[in-house]
Amino acid sequence: MAVTGNGTDWVLVGASPDLRQQITQTPQLWPRTSGRDSPVTGVVLTGGDIDGIAGLLVLRERQPLTVYAPRPILDLLTDNDVFDVLDPAVVQRVEVDVMQTVECGPNLTVTLLPMPGKVPLYREDRTATAPQAGPTYAAMLRTDGRTVIVATACADITDTVLATLSDADVLFFDGTLFTDDEMITAGLSEKTSTRMGHVPVSGPNGTLSRLAALPARRILLHINNTNPILLSGSPERRQVEAAGFEVAFDGMEVPL
Repeated sequence: MAVTGNGTDWVLVGASPDLRQQITQTPQLWPRTSGRDSPVTGVVLTGGDIDGIAGLLVLRERQPLTVYAPRPILDLLTDNDVFDVLDPAVVQRVEVDVMQTVECGPNLTVTLLPMPGKVPLYREDRTATAPQAGPTYAAMLRTDGRTVIVATACADITDTVLATLSDADVLFFDGTLFTDDEMITAGLSEKTSTRMGHVPVSGPNGTLSRLAALPARRILLHINNTNPILLSGSPERRQVEAAGFEVAFDGMEVPL
């Protein structure tokens, strides 16, 4: 996701492995001048999973930018020398404490909100039978008095989480799997959605039920390719839309 407070400078929330493709498909993120240039001035990291940090390696062309992240996520970058290709002479790493509001671009602030979550898969004990709690965050971005919250991973929608999300005008929320046993039923994994650190979309404690009363515009993202809500016209997609939720898509634009 790319966010701007002035229409010129853009901050990414997460850095997906397919970031290069996303940039080539998004004219707003193309160079503005001849030679090397990028309107991407910052990246906010909300977790340490590969699909949230690997795209940083695409941004190694010595263009000035700032990485905003809490200490546990910055430590993951420090522990892996491959991220040193982001030249510290031009790429600044800024530690952001939980619930601390910082300026991350012109007319744009970010606050990191704690979310129930698990450690990245590559840090997980492979013999573990239950999720290992780990640092996971949502990004709350504000511009012109409007608030968008991006929560790509949430293991449990507690009452505290509900209160945290209540300030959003627009909420992008974890829509990884539709049912808790989706990966098992598909024969792709022995893990449930909850075991993977993602609350399922359906079910009595799922996203549709728990977020039903929020006044925000609610958009599901981070959707696995097994999830039937990706299919327009599927019963699951109709259920999501009937509950007042939207399904994100590549190239989606949401004016605040």
